Amino acid sequence: MDIESRERLFRLNDASPEAVSARLIAARTAAGFARQKDFAKALEINHKTYHSQETKGAPAPSTVRYLHRNHRIDFNFVYNGDFLQLPGDVQQALEEALAAAAPQRAKKSN
Repeated sequence: MDIESRERLFRLNDASPEAVSARLIAARTAAGFARQKDFAKALEINHKTYHSQETKGAPAPSTVRYLHRNHRIDFNFVYNGDFLQLPGDVQQALEEALAAAAPQRAKKSN
């Protein structure tokens, strides 16, 4: 995939709640958590609390800190879509998660 396509997929420089939500879902998935409930348990927070963060595209700083410390996914990716600073394996996992979710997002917007 060329760099322009990757920038569109990662929604580089898009800080809208929808974009942040999509990246947060991708980060959770890339970290190995298919279900919100399992991720919330790892964060040691209530499932509804995490669900709200993901739905509103407004992750708590502790959530982003957990992703960075445990899965090498930093705040620049979550909040702004910056991906070049991430390790190659992390970029690949996030790219796969975002690409898998793209058809679902397209259906919702139609």
